[in-house]
Amino acid sequence: MKQTKQLANRLREVILNGTWIANTNYKDQLENLDWRLANVKFESFNTISDLAQHMHYYISGITNVFVNNTLEIRDKYSFDFSPIQSQQEWDRFLNQFWNDTAQLANLIEKLPEETLNNEFVDKKYGTFLRNIDGMIEHSYYHLGQIVLIKKILLKN
Repeated sequence: MKQTKQLANRLREVILNGTWIANTNYKDQLENLDWRLANVKFESFNTISDLAQHMHYYISGITNVFVNNTLEIRDKYSFDFSPIQSQQEWDRFLNQFWNDTAQLANLIEKLPEETLNNEFVDKKYGTFLRNIDGMIEHSYYHLGQIVLIKKILLKN
């Protein structure tokens, strides 16, 4: 199997439909979650909504590199979101998150193999491979936080 297909499948697995690594995924954890629970602040932790929007920010930013060859996102803005105000708004956000993830996975899958070792916009950002791998690992990190926060909130 091509490496680009493997990477695309790993992204789909962590966000949309997999259970192999974490026995869950973002869609499984968030799809039927009430928007109010997603916005509950527990101690100093980020909210579930903040974490989900944070990951979507990076997925959108990396997609923009694939489509427009420009990196417009900045780490310092990766948690700057307007609060979700309703279940409809939460559901719209989640649908956008799923659709944007599917789009990026498709773009990764179609990427020529040799492009994986090319610079990602600028030499300082490393290669396409490093950025795709890093985003997948970053996704698992925050998925673990979401699972733990959700368990704490549902217990209380």
